[in-house]
Amino acid sequence: MNKCMEKVSVIMTTHNSKATFQKSFDSIVMQNYRNLEVVIIDGDSTDGTVDLIREAERDSAGRPGLSMMWISEPDNGIYEAMNKGIRRSSGDIIGVMNDLFTEKDALSRMVSTIKSSGADGVHTDLVYTEHGRCVRYWHMGNGCWKNGKYRALHFGWMPAHPTLYLRRSVYEKYGYYDTMMHSSADYEFMLKILSGKMGEPVRLAYIPEVLVDMYYGGTSSNGFSGYLQNTKEAYRALAKEDVHPAWFVIACRMVRTLLQFYQAKKYDA
Repeated sequence: MNKCMEKVSVIMTTHNSKATFQKSFDSIVMQNYRNLEVVIIDGDSTDGTVDLIREAERDSAGRPGLSMMWISEPDNGIYEAMNKGIRRSSGDIIGVMNDLFTEKDALSRMVSTIKSSGADGVHTDLVYTEHGRCVRYWHMGNGCWKNGKYRALHFGWMPAHPTLYLRRSVYEKYGYYDTMMHSSADYEFMLKILSGKMGEPVRLAYIPEVLVDMYYGGTSSNGFSGYLQNTKEAYRALAKEDVHPAWFVIACRMVRTLLQFYQAKKYDA
């Protein structure tokens, strides 16, 4: 391992995730980046997930450039688990990953892009898949960055959180995820670091390629009721971070989401 390489901490949050854990874990540890820490925060799973975590720990022991730590205990949801993972991690660059990387050099490219650009983080394109089929294709662009602002923020633009890797200093400056939110704390956090309300917005580098494949589902896409709750929380987050008019941003988000479903057809073609 090159000791000059910055350490990357990948946070996994699990709760009764037996069906998907192994694929996600393997996708992480098969990355060719050689200064990698995997931090698993399990929410007291009862379906056998913890057994898989123990097995993964045994199998990964002694791998060059890889370290792993985990806990399993009750928590108050995914955002509390993410906060725990960030606090327990020791990496210079931190991301949350419960899905799949599409390339073995995804992390290497992300770190290289952060370093070469001088940015405080990086994001990429994302696909949502279900039963091997692309359901949504999130091609986001760089947010129309100009004169120190993300001009597209007011038109519903936002990086895909599963692709977001940030320097630890961002969390040290801005804090963590709001555990009072059920499904939009990641959106609120990204608004906080990108809106400029607390000073200069965090500058993100952008890789215009799909490097993360997300399992379709989760708290923010759990049917109509989940979507309604997510929208209400997003509206509150926009108001909190002074991104106005909130109703217009929400409308633009809806249009962008619909386009993602349409673009999925072209991505699969």
